[in-house]
Amino acid sequence: MKTGLFCNYDNYHQDARRAILEQVALVKQAESLGFEEAWVSEHHFSESNLSPSMLVLMGHLAALTTTIKLGTAAVLLPFHNPIRVAEDIATLDNLCNGRLLFGIAKGGPFPEQNKHFATPMGESRPQMLEAMALIEKLLYETNVSFNGQYYQCDRLTVYPKPLQRQIPVYVATGDDDGIGFAAKHSFGLMGGPPFSLPRLRNTVAKYRALNSSGCENLVLARFFYVARTYDEAVTEALPFIRQFSQKMTANAAVVMQKSSTGHKTFNRTNICFDEDYLLENSIIGDVQTCRDRIKLFQDELNLGTLAIKPSSCNVQKNLESLTRYNQEVRNYV
Repeated sequence: MKTGLFCNYDNYHQDARRAILEQVALVKQAESLGFEEAWVSEHHFSESNLSPSMLVLMGHLAALTTTIKLGTAAVLLPFHNPIRVAEDIATLDNLCNGRLLFGIAKGGPFPEQNKHFATPMGESRPQMLEAMALIEKLLYETNVSFNGQYYQCDRLTVYPKPLQRQIPVYVATGDDDGIGFAAKHSFGLMGGPPFSLPRLRNTVAKYRALNSSGCENLVLARFFYVARTYDEAVTEALPFIRQFSQKMTANAAVVMQKSSTGHKTFNRTNICFDEDYLLENSIIGDVQTCRDRIKLFQDELNLGTLAIKPSSCNVQKNLESLTRYNQEVRNYV
């Protein structure tokens, strides 16, 4: 199992420049500790998460790092022109010397994003899958012609081509169409911090039934904080967990109210934002608790990468927690 850092560019202090610098500090610390990957999320219209221009931020990280792989977690494809995404991804792969990992998603329960990008929530998933099919062709082929429901091009070649022969792709999905698409192409899977273990287990089982050779590339993101005692860890992480829970619960309520497409219920067998649930399903606690929870995820899901999201609002505390993880947790799981 590889260790990754999950990067949200949290704006704890309402200071954009500080948020960017603190996230860079965490990535550089992770690289110095030998973490294999850093995954950057995409958020829009959010005062608390300052990563709308994910690929710009990753270009910045590419210049400041040398060994850690850089992953998109994830490009929300329905909100982008896939031709431009192909150009940007290929350019970024060259900038980071072939260290790029390409995660994609349809967009989470954020109705404002779909509204302002003029993308009906019911069409997000088919748009994501069609966009990725086009991007895959544009990255590695020439004179590409494509005539989809949403996207078209005629004898198009994009430059530059990626440095890697094949950029690893990961799909954040629990839907049968998304799982089938990932399995068909041997793409990896991604699971976010609120994704329940039953949902993840079901997703992996469906993938393995279709393709037994790609599911070992599962990237699991989890909120994280390790301290000397369990109570100390919970006390330090709780303000972040509580804020996340409140924000996402409100978003989920709006999604369910507006949904006319049979959106899956938010609950403890699917995706859940309850505060106590998040604490129980994160990697937050003393050293032994964190070891045990990681071991559970390993045993149940055969993780490829565990991407940990430091959950203190204090960057120095997060740096210390990453060091403790490296010294007292990582080599024991």
